[in-house]
Amino acid sequence: MAFRSLGSKAGTILLGACGCSFLALPARGQSDKPVEPAPSQQTAPNNPAAAGPVAEVSTHDATSTFKVRVNLVLVRVVARDAQGHAIGTLHKEDFRLFDKGKAQVISTFAVERPGSHTEASRATETPARDATTPDKNSPVLIERYAAMLFDDLNLSMEDALVSRQAATKFLEALQPSDRVALFTTSGQREQDFTDDRGKLAEALQGIIPRPLAGPISSSCPEISFYEADLIVNKRDDQALAAATQDALECAYQNDPRMQQAAANLAQSTAYQVLPLGEASNEAAFRRMEEVVRRMTVLPGQRTIVLVSPGFFTTFATRETTEVVDRATRANVVINTIDARGLYAGTPGGDISKPFTGSVLTAGIRSLHTVAEQFGQSDVMAELADGTGGSFFHNRNDLGEGMRQFAAAPEFSYVLGFSPQNLKFDGSFHTLKVTLGTKEKYALQARRGYFAPQAKTDPAESARKDIEEAIFSQEELRDLPIELQTQFFKKTEEDASVAVLTRVDLKGLRFRKADGRNQNNLTIATAIFDENGNFVTGNEKVVEMKLRDTTLERLSRPGIMVKSSFDVKPGTYMVRLVVRDSEAELLGARTSGLKIPF
Repeated sequence: MAFRSLGSKAGTILLGACGCSFLALPARGQSDKPVEPAPSQQTAPNNPAAAGPVAEVSTHDATSTFKVRVNLVLVRVVARDAQGHAIGTLHKEDFRLFDKGKAQVISTFAVERPGSHTEASRATETPARDATTPDKNSPVLIERYAAMLFDDLNLSMEDALVSRQAATKFLEALQPSDRVALFTTSGQREQDFTDDRGKLAEALQGIIPRPLAGPISSSCPEISFYEADLIVNKRDDQALAAATQDALECAYQNDPRMQQAAANLAQSTAYQVLPLGEASNEAAFRRMEEVVRRMTVLPGQRTIVLVSPGFFTTFATRETTEVVDRATRANVVINTIDARGLYAGTPGGDISKPFTGSVLTAGIRSLHTVAEQFGQSDVMAELADGTGGSFFHNRNDLGEGMRQFAAAPEFSYVLGFSPQNLKFDGSFHTLKVTLGTKEKYALQARRGYFAPQAKTDPAESARKDIEEAIFSQEELRDLPIELQTQFFKKTEEDASVAVLTRVDLKGLRFRKADGRNQNNLTIATAIFDENGNFVTGNEKVVEMKLRDTTLERLSRPGIMVKSSFDVKPGTYMVRLVVRDSEAELLGARTSGLKIPF
């Protein structure tokens, strides 16, 4: 859900005047149904003395254009010690980042720890007059969203059953602040985020193999997607010869006169297998992107647990990089679990899939199996490494993998840099992250990114910047802001919520033009329900063209903006993001709100 689609409702700007009264300024062209103001927020009468600031401050529902940093590349890094524990004591100067072998300047740096944002983001909830909210009814803010994504397009029935059992154990350990969803690459039998274990358990029972198409018309010879790629795309004569021998044995009883017919059968089978495999993998990657997008609009710690036998793809680099890039920017960690469990990485291949072809081709076919296994694992590892997650593989205790990987790593670092002299040619850039410390830690980080093919529009980049901040719980303190919520019940089924935003002007940079101090504030507010679904919100721009005397008078109290929303009784989370146009700074706060029925 794009934030630009949010419905907008005008608020009221309250300008602190001498610290003793407020001036109410309705948004242009719109009206507001105000929540009854608190006693300390009296509205000044309409008089000439109060008319001065009106021309200096105005608000409207429009998108402002910001001078944003374009082409910022984000790299999430997890450092682990020899025991596999995430390390959280590193600093910006400890990291070295290379783009195509060239050292880059790390312009942004952040240390992420699950729960740290929400712990620091408890703003004050204040019931309006005639409304009461006992302490025992204080809301529990959601700390974690975990999406289980089952690759039912490629799972075998045996793998599906084992995965279902592992996921059942994970559901038994859910906490009140957890929300879990179940998604599938086929898009069938899904359950959106909820804390209802019964609904999740019911959805789990529907996890069965759902391939895009049934078996090909002939299983003779048996050719894998990897071998089909060798035969069709790479023109591998050895792979074709092995498939031809298998076809000669299974279809023509090793009659040497049918050698050409066997070769034709092998090729036609490869041409049937290849598009099926490509279509299945393309569908799985598209679904991954959709799940990441769904996670993007959730306000908190976000983790995807991908359960799959792995992917061998002919387009893996670009598709994987696009998923990693989207997930990294959305602060979504992808952990991957190889549903095949324990398999042999030696000739003989997967112990669960005995060889069925000709004994004459057993050697080369085993090598193909091993190469395919490594190819499938590479994609799973890259998805995990690139987003700060982990890859659980070659183990049969999938329940332990579920338990470990439903949570984000204890510590991770987000490095940002702006490539110098970047060419907009869509080329792939390899990335490497190292440490300049004496300690030898293992690093997980994305392996590269694709350069854009066109310059990003600054206004669009700014909109995305605000949107990403709205759908997180990170407390941003670049701008000094305060958040307060008020509510009162109009009827048993209807309530009104006021979101009050105070901005300290002493923390803003103003541009002097035409004798005025100018800056614009974009204030975005979003309200989510107890499962993290967007309910309502608005976005407005406050234009300030303040005289010196007005700026001095407002420097202590700042300005206050009030937005009102109509909601039903229930538990909500209020998310506020403020950004200014001059210094491009962000402030963000989160508050819980519970309106009793």
